[in-house]
Amino acid sequence: MTRFNGCIDLHNGKVKQIVGGSLSDDSPSELKTNFVSKEAPKYYAELYQKFGVTRCHVIKLGPNNDEAAKEALSAWPQGLQVGGGITSDNAQEWIEYGASKVIVTSYLFPDAKFSKERLVNLCHQVGKDKLVVDVSCRRRDKKWVVAMNKWQTMTDMEVNKETLAMLSEYCSEFLIHAADVEGLCKGIDQELVRKLGEWVTIPTTYAGGGQSIEDLALVDSLSKGKVDLTFGSALDIFGGDGVLFADCVAWNKDHQ
Repeated sequence: MTRFNGCIDLHNGKVKQIVGGSLSDDSPSELKTNFVSKEAPKYYAELYQKFGVTRCHVIKLGPNNDEAAKEALSAWPQGLQVGGGITSDNAQEWIEYGASKVIVTSYLFPDAKFSKERLVNLCHQVGKDKLVVDVSCRRRDKKWVVAMNKWQTMTDMEVNKETLAMLSEYCSEFLIHAADVEGLCKGIDQELVRKLGEWVTIPTTYAGGGQSIEDLALVDSLSKGKVDLTFGSALDIFGGDGVLFADCVAWNKDHQ
């Protein structure tokens, strides 16, 4: 059964909601921001904990986010996953800071080429049960390709049944941002969600384009209950007017 999972996206130390495809190190002026919160990161961590919203992820989008992430983790130790800049050098540190799991993408793709050696080593270092692989992707022709470096750089890995099966041998969960629709509130990538429902064998959270509470039922139907959904810019706690946080909590309670 599809559930609502929470997110805390950090940019320059603030909780924000941005248009995913607008992130660029080379052209920071092109960043499109939908929301900048007046609340500290711990506010959202405490909110998710209070209402039992589990498997939430904290994503550090670029530099100057470590202290903000630590603040969120300290508010709900072992309740939040953390990603953004995770490598073999710091993964264990983030577990010790209180992350339930670490989320990794770019580190697995040196020079945009997948390194199974890095994945295996990281799995051995923190444990399969503590590792989430972020296979966030962008559509290219009729397939989806993993995008790294804040979704700016295309890698050599296609998202399909075979690659997800291989990755799932070394991690306990997937996080998948559909970067082309992230932050647009114009609808989920239905074809991708349907395919994920056919392909995934471990817990998977989809993010990107969610615009109404009905999307939870839609994802449940498309994926046959195998994929969970997170809302960002459409959610009222992030300044949106498409989805009420209270309705998401109610959905989870009614679909346990």
